[in-house]
Amino acid sequence: MKKTFIIIGIVVTALLGACSNSDETLVISGKPWTEQYILPQILGQYIEGRTDYKVEYKEGLGEVAIMTPALEKGDIDLYVEYTGTGLKDVLKEASEVGESSESVLERVKKGYEEQFQATWLSPLGFENTYTLAYAKDKDYDAETYSDLVEVSRFGDMVFGAPHAFYERQGDGFDDLINSYPFTFTETKSLDPNVMYEAVKNGDVDVIPAFTTDGRIERFELQTTQDDLGFFPKYDAAPVVRLEALEKFPELEKVLNELAGKISEEDMLKMNAKVDIDGEKAEDVAHDFLVEKDLIEK
Repeated sequence: MKKTFIIIGIVVTALLGACSNSDETLVISGKPWTEQYILPQILGQYIEGRTDYKVEYKEGLGEVAIMTPALEKGDIDLYVEYTGTGLKDVLKEASEVGESSESVLERVKKGYEEQFQATWLSPLGFENTYTLAYAKDKDYDAETYSDLVEVSRFGDMVFGAPHAFYERQGDGFDDLINSYPFTFTETKSLDPNVMYEAVKNGDVDVIPAFTTDGRIERFELQTTQDDLGFFPKYDAAPVVRLEALEKFPELEKVLNELAGKISEEDMLKMNAKVDIDGEKAEDVAHDFLVEKDLIEK
């Protein structure tokens, strides 16, 4: 009988341990493009290096229209979002020309806490905004978006962008055209990881490139300035459910330790390592954390 109680006790303990481990698992996700495969790994590997929490990754889950409901419903606990996307595409709020990063962050933090029971933590240190880019052999001689508008009036110009860019409200294609009256002869919907090759090869003439994408430099693309201030600040920051912060009491402090640790140059290099050199996102993230002395090798 005594042996029976011992065996039962062992089984119960094991089951409780399994439940405890399950409860200690954080679900981190990202969007389906390179930078958003790297950033969850940086967050996750750092969390695991600094706490006893276990991390589960839901990679490439979807664009913001999928990520926000997933966060709200608790399907995921956190991911990295960009402040301008939260402001215009999610909260549907207008940005002011020249509005500071601090102002945009304060507005999205307040809005997400009220509407989605989630909050924004300290920015990671870089901004990933849009720049309209074209191949240098096009010889457009355009330095600003307005310059490109003038060029588009006098010749064929094909615009290529990810499907999500055409659907975005506030900072997507329709609103861009309202601010900058381009005369495109055609628009094409492209995978975000394909559009750089497309503009390099001449399949399209202009793309809304991400400023932290290493292919801008490697493919020798010409970038332009948003001279009318159409796009808001897009500072990258962890967005996390309030319930997760309660459930994982060390989480906020640990994630805020990454504040300001990733520069635009850092992100450019990491993206290029994956997109051009063919390295794995998890390896690139690990190497970055080790090089910055944020985790042990």
